[in-house]
Amino acid sequence: MDMTETNKFTDDSWVSHKGVSKGALRGEARVNESMKKHTSWHAGGEAKRVYIPADLADLIQFMRALPQGEPVYMVGLGSNLLVRDGGVRGTVVLLHARLDELRLEQQTANGGSVYAGAGVSCAKVARYAAVNSLAGAEFLAGIPGTVGGALAMNAGCYGTETWEIVERVQTLNHAGQLHVRSLGDYEISYRHVTLRQEPGNIPDEEWFVGGWFRLKDGDDAASRKKIKELLAKRANSQPLNLPNAGSVFRNPPGDHAARLIESCGLKDFRIGGAMVSSKHANFIVNTGTATAADIEAVIVAVRRIVKEQTGVELVQEVRIIGEIK
Repeated sequence: MDMTETNKFTDDSWVSHKGVSKGALRGEARVNESMKKHTSWHAGGEAKRVYIPADLADLIQFMRALPQGEPVYMVGLGSNLLVRDGGVRGTVVLLHARLDELRLEQQTANGGSVYAGAGVSCAKVARYAAVNSLAGAEFLAGIPGTVGGALAMNAGCYGTETWEIVERVQTLNHAGQLHVRSLGDYEISYRHVTLRQEPGNIPDEEWFVGGWFRLKDGDDAASRKKIKELLAKRANSQPLNLPNAGSVFRNPPGDHAARLIESCGLKDFRIGGAMVSSKHANFIVNTGTATAADIEAVIVAVRRIVKEQTGVELVQEVRIIGEIK
């Protein structure tokens, strides 16, 4: 059944509709959707099922309609994601430009709070804060993803991390229940965010659908200048001309993954159409024909060679989902 021809949810084959009327769902459902156009690497297989919600209220209804055991993957810009060539058997929910609410709250002489939905790009949050004379979010302009992804992995660049400016977050679980959570509900570290677990209790899986960011009073011109400088630095140091997923590995304590990879002579190392960038060694680029298998093979090879030559075990930063073809 080709679901791309309609904007209404009509397929009963993968949603139970328990307690949810079919007419309550206003988003777009698709089947066998290629994920190449939904990931920044432009590689990978198909998602068996894709849902593009109309808004947060629609997403809540959709989650309530899904069978309890259905695997769910929330995807923003797909800028930190590799989908294997065999595709994804569960349901992919595309959030970019859908959970797109962006508003100013509680502005005072000392600063203010900005709410951003999970589908808002990080760069847009940085610009919005600057226009409203709020400082502290400029670094977000250098993160090529959405708020949801930045919250999930504590994304950061140029010395600042996302959760340093988080006031509280809004999450959604598989049952379609919303929660507002504080920083104390999470274990937060470098590129890692986990919901705290009570003894003897495994928490339900939750996805970030929005967050409030506490920012300081600032100067719009100064913030815009800083954003411009950060973007120029990014353009000069990263291979933005080729499809990539940003930094592939986390920086080890006291060192940089790029330095280690380069020290092993791995710049321009390639398998198929996937290659370690000559511009930034912690980036793997799609030279035009890369499959997800090519990219994953380069990841595995780089980790192995760096371990053999330096003794350092690189930790993968990008997320890999799906089946091997």
